[in-house]
Amino acid sequence: MSNLLGAFQRMPSTIVSNEVELITGSGGSGPGRGGEAGGNNGGRGDGSGSSGSSHIPERTYATGVTVALAAIIMLFMALVSAFIVRKGASNDWTFLIVPKILWLNTVILIASSWTLMHSRKLLATKDLSGFRSWWVVTLALGFLFLIGQLLAWRTLVKEGVYLSTNPSSSFFYVFTAAHGLHLLGGLIGLIHVAIRPLKGRRQLAATDAAGMYWHFMDGLWVFIFLLFYLGQ
Repeated sequence: MSNLLGAFQRMPSTIVSNEVELITGSGGSGPGRGGEAGGNNGGRGDGSGSSGSSHIPERTYATGVTVALAAIIMLFMALVSAFIVRKGASNDWTFLIVPKILWLNTVILIASSWTLMHSRKLLATKDLSGFRSWWVVTLALGFLFLIGQLLAWRTLVKEGVYLSTNPSSSFFYVFTAAHGLHLLGGLIGLIHVAIRPLKGRRQLAATDAAGMYWHFMDGLWVFIFLLFYLGQ
């Protein structure tokens, strides 16, 4: 009986030590240990050399953007559903005169998608200087679009149209604000790509992921613009 009690007392510490060895890879070079895996991989992280530093796998960029876009789609689907229901079930809905500057903003954002595609083509031909130049143009157009959105808000305010003026104006401010915030996130992604050295496949994966997000935000804005221009 005393031997059994002693064995049970030693089991937790043995299990914990084994788990620690498996996680840290400090269990030597025995089969199934971290030492063997480390020896076979030579300290590599997903196909690239490193010395103890972790790297982001290429697929992480595409996966992260896909998850983000799925969440954005669900958000705007909910907003569109609320827009349709509120418009159809109310007697106080008034037609919102869309600021004319939104036409210019739409052209600017579409142009930014073209400059981004052009920069990516230059990157494929190893023209790094041309790539960075057109990538910066895309950034400038993105910021110009946001400035134009603020000017559109200012135009509405001058006309006495505020967030609480009418359900149509409330939805306009909410839609444009939500899109603007997500577009700002896209600009941060573009800046991240612009300031990093263009080395390896991961950088190319990050470039493609940022481009995919940006094109989506472009298409989303065209949808929002048509919703308020034609769907009221």
